[in-house]
Amino acid sequence: MTFHSPSVWFLTLLLVLPLLWWRSRRQRHAAPMQFSSLDSALRAGDTWIVKLRWIVPALRLLAIVLLIVAISRPQKGDEQTRINAEGIAIQLVIDRSGSMRAMDFTLDGQPTDRLTVVKKVIRNFVEGGGEGGGGEDLPGRPNDLIGAIVFASFADSICPLTTDHAHLIEATQQTRMASEREESGTAIGDALALGVERLKSLEARGGLEVGTTIKSKIMILLTDGENNAGDIEPLDAAKMAAAFGIKVYAVGAGTDAGMAPVPGRDIFGQQMMVPVSIDEETLQGIAEITGGKYFRATDSESLRDIYEQIDQLERTELQEQRFVTYKQAAVEQVTLGSWSVPPLLLIVLVLLALEIALSAARFRTLP
Repeated sequence: MTFHSPSVWFLTLLLVLPLLWWRSRRQRHAAPMQFSSLDSALRAGDTWIVKLRWIVPALRLLAIVLLIVAISRPQKGDEQTRINAEGIAIQLVIDRSGSMRAMDFTLDGQPTDRLTVVKKVIRNFVEGGGEGGGGEDLPGRPNDLIGAIVFASFADSICPLTTDHAHLIEATQQTRMASEREESGTAIGDALALGVERLKSLEARGGLEVGTTIKSKIMILLTDGENNAGDIEPLDAAKMAAAFGIKVYAVGAGTDAGMAPVPGRDIFGQQMMVPVSIDEETLQGIAEITGGKYFRATDSESLRDIYEQIDQLERTELQEQRFVTYKQAAVEQVTLGSWSVPPLLLIVLVLLALEIALSAARFRTLP
């Protein structure tokens, strides 16, 4: 509870009240009539009316106190905070083709297939955590709309653009590598085109939270191969993305040693190896056309660093606005903790009415 300035200075009138009380008590003890002796009156004793006669001036004094407080304009502030978020719509486009089983990345010091490490890094990117190159945890993307598309020979949206990141992470963690013969290709162009379709229809679908606007739209494409399936060429899909203002960050995943180990042994008992074939020229072209950037991840550490760089390049802007609405306790009911206090002026009127009624009835004095 606060007081309006400069009305708060009316509270200094409270300092005069003790003087007024003292003066009224002094006048009350002045005898309007003189008697030769008060012995008989004293022996008779005081009635309950006499004993409670202090209530009438007390009511008047309390009414005056509350009236002074009321004109000092006590007010209770109700502060509200509104956060406006200029978020980013992020479409994750993840290669799940058979070549992602190559074990040239590590997780907790152990050789691990590419897709498992990618899912771990994406989880840290979305939810936060996992040290990057700077030695600090990723902050996460709590205010961004994020969706996921996976692809091999065919592109499939496994999670729409959403702020329900728990659902997103669950969907990506359940992604498995393509194992069927008909899924042996890599349809980069089709996956990009599907991502464009999801992002360009975002505003039309609605569903954005109140106070949230889309600052930009991006795709993070991760692949370890070259386009050899699908109906749409990657560069044509990139032109589609550029036409709708969608930026593509392309990530080529795989060792630069030329060959990568995969699970299994050959007929000679040696670790099976497969060639690393990343179409970096096409990925660079995609990034250049859309105004994005191309990255090459040769191990787990560089992959984490890449997502950290993208995180720093594309940040959500938050604006916090604070609003304070005041209730005037003199004329409005206010709540203090678990108590509801009626308007002070109403209390003053009730007290004065009660004082007048009592003075005219049982507590009437003569004069």
